[in-house]
Amino acid sequence: MANQSILADTPISDQNQLIEFLEAGCRRREEWRIGTEHEKFVFNKSTRAPCPYEGKAGIRSLLEGMQEFGWKPVFEGSNPISMQKDGCSITLEPGGQVELAGAQLQNIHQTCQEVHNHLHDIKKIGNKLGVGMIGVGFTPQWRREEMDWMPKGRYKIMRSYMPKKGSLGIDMMLRTCTVQVNLDFESEADMVKKFRTAMALQPITTAIFSDSPFLEGHPSGYLSYRSHVWEDTDPDRCGMLPFVFEDGMGFERYVDYILDVPMYFVFREGKYIDVSGQSFRDFLKGDLPALRGMKPNLADWSDHLTTVFPEVRLKQYLEMRGADGGPWRRLCALPALWTGLLYDSISLDCAWDLVKDWSHEERAYLRKEVPKQAMKTPFRNRTVREVALETLDIATSGLRTRNRIDSVGTDETGFLGTIYEIVNTGRTPAEEKLVKFYGEWGENIRPLFDEYAY
Repeated sequence: MANQSILADTPISDQNQLIEFLEAGCRRREEWRIGTEHEKFVFNKSTRAPCPYEGKAGIRSLLEGMQEFGWKPVFEGSNPISMQKDGCSITLEPGGQVELAGAQLQNIHQTCQEVHNHLHDIKKIGNKLGVGMIGVGFTPQWRREEMDWMPKGRYKIMRSYMPKKGSLGIDMMLRTCTVQVNLDFESEADMVKKFRTAMALQPITTAIFSDSPFLEGHPSGYLSYRSHVWEDTDPDRCGMLPFVFEDGMGFERYVDYILDVPMYFVFREGKYIDVSGQSFRDFLKGDLPALRGMKPNLADWSDHLTTVFPEVRLKQYLEMRGADGGPWRRLCALPALWTGLLYDSISLDCAWDLVKDWSHEERAYLRKEVPKQAMKTPFRNRTVREVALETLDIATSGLRTRNRIDSVGTDETGFLGTIYEIVNTGRTPAEEKLVKFYGEWGENIRPLFDEYAY
């Protein structure tokens, strides 16, 4: 993708540019890459409280400490709000969740090495500061008012707008963590097939990776409370996107959808301008109420694409967004799963055959029930666990066919081992934690930080 400064210098004169922007993501098969993004909560090791932005044991100190390993800061005003190095970024989510947005890599061996290096380095800095990190889908005990908002202008605008659209949008911003996989497509037809397959299977991934059973120190009644939060965040920009499965789906149809999603902001001269609720269609005509006479550039379009949050999101690649944050091994397992499903043509055919006759009502049912029941969710005279096992076997076949070998002759299928453990036992990470909560932890959430921190 072109950098933001080039996009900012490209005015939009025609709606076809928006379609062409997405089409520019088409890559030849040999150019396909894998991008992985993962978030984690940062906490004070002594108190188990969330870390604020400022202070010795703060997020700012953690970011600045990463300069020891060659990371360069990016500022908003006087505040470092991200770090960059070798095609990777360390960024901040609204409540201080620290995210690694990884480089575009060729195989899962490289992905896992990237994860290993990042966690090794950031743990080293965290240990110096008395700061720990943990990967789960939703903070196990912190309340909203305990969380410190990060000093990013776009978050101030979103913070004000979110409660107008749903009751859990602030929770989404402050108290959730996810793992996300970004994959390429070859053509519009390839994009559509992958989009449909990934969207249908997203609840299956949510079930496997369910790891957020607690709310403020107690069981919430959900196994993926993170996934539930998205159900009441903002219906204009979240969900399963039924139109993806309709005739006529393509880049133009997705552009029409994005144009109907209300805006959050426009970025000009280093500042975020609040245009929340206003229309990008009006912006194209120069009729945006907050910026009368001003027309957008491609950087504005690129920004607007990031403000929709469906279970699968299209930019110049496809983003799979349905998994709870988790421990080290699962950060490698999720990209392995999706790569195996979508990057081998036979496996993609098999995955599509698995889901192509699922109705909109069935997909909506899975999206609603999986956060509560995960793999025990009944579906078509069987359970989601059985669907998950079939999905996993397809992904394994796809990775075997890819045959990407590391230095000791091992292919990528080994990275699926942790998922096989979950599916074969039928017990999700959330259920594992609940057993401990009611058993050895004595209904005390504090041991979770000791046992599951990175």
